[in-house]
Amino acid sequence: MNSLETAKALDQNDSLSQFKNRFFHPDNELYFDGNSLGKMPLSAQNQLISSIQKEWGKGLIRSWNTHWLELPDRLSSKYSQLLNTYKNEISIGESTSVRLYEVIHALLESREFGPNLISDSLNFPTDLYILDGLARSFKKTQRIQVDYKNEIEADLNQLKLTIKENPGIVCLSLVSYKSAFLYPMNMLNQWAKDHQSIIVWDLSHAVGAVSIDLKATQTRVALGCTYKYMNGGPGAPAFLFIQKALHSKLNNPIQGWFGHQKPFDFNTEYKPANDINRFAAGTPAVLSMQAMEAGIDLTLEAGIKAIHSKSIQLSESFIRLFETHLIPLGFELESPTNPTHRGSHVTLSHPASWQVCQTLLAGSPTHPKMIPDFRPPNYIRFGFTPLYTSFEDIWHLVQRLKTLTTSKDYLNFDQTKPIVT
Repeated sequence: MNSLETAKALDQNDSLSQFKNRFFHPDNELYFDGNSLGKMPLSAQNQLISSIQKEWGKGLIRSWNTHWLELPDRLSSKYSQLLNTYKNEISIGESTSVRLYEVIHALLESREFGPNLISDSLNFPTDLYILDGLARSFKKTQRIQVDYKNEIEADLNQLKLTIKENPGIVCLSLVSYKSAFLYPMNMLNQWAKDHQSIIVWDLSHAVGAVSIDLKATQTRVALGCTYKYMNGGPGAPAFLFIQKALHSKLNNPIQGWFGHQKPFDFNTEYKPANDINRFAAGTPAVLSMQAMEAGIDLTLEAGIKAIHSKSIQLSESFIRLFETHLIPLGFELESPTNPTHRGSHVTLSHPASWQVCQTLLAGSPTHPKMIPDFRPPNYIRFGFTPLYTSFEDIWHLVQRLKTLTTSKDYLNFDQTKPIVT
């Protein structure tokens, strides 16, 4: 993609280009942060208005029977289709952190696997916090951290050796949040199984952009958020997948109302549901679930294989332009160069990364606002969401990075950072 005309031609031939108009877009703004929070589908706005006015406003408690009780199962079925699982292997609800706590606590308590909790330096900090807390709760559990020489790619031989020597429960992010490194899911699942271990996959930075087949990859446990590439809305409920063979062996440490076999019998004795629903806890977050349904519907309509293919095209186009225009200006690539080892965001670094981000966010009389995100110490992440990111968007992004760096416009901003970056 060496010209604006080429970018426009690629957009004209893009089978997914029609989906861009099905999202809300602020004026004079290009968005490259869908890897953190996805845009709002227009149909989500309409659904929420209807839900608030008709179901909550007029229907009140009657809406539990007419609309709401079947909502989690409906969403579970759609996520099952996206991730290729058997029926009743996915539960929708709670946050990713709660889901991770639930399932790893259950795995430790089951003693089906080794006593160790393993993760690595590419994993998301929240996942590490959960593991640390559980290791303190289970006194015989050893917490093992695999630290790599860089933050771009995992050393798979080092990871495999650690699992072999310390069998247990492994927690990994399928796509790492900083560099977008994409782990070989099937190979690692098989390695873990051969060495009395299990991998709990966090799919948060992958689902909706990367084609994931949980059956084909022999995945046994996975979870993830739905507000990034799935465009489910801020704080949208997470999903939890547990292979059916494990259901009867695992007990939810949070014995909540909706995890009961018959919650509306109001029995004082807790009897867990016989399937994945035993990992439900509190009352479903109805409005959030209704908002997130639009995102899964759009993803299924577009097709995850087509989405993943475009993701690779977008990031490859960006990297080629980076090599031509941005390397001479002090930018460095902090993501894998092989597209089969990369998710749907590309990370760059620059000595003035924070100031570069602020310049993009501010826009100018001749350039729209451009929204990436910053990660310490000096990383700029650019998320490419295939349902609404165009090749022309990427062309304009690179040209803006080039001009603001050449002109040193970024020096108009200081290094002061807010709490949320």
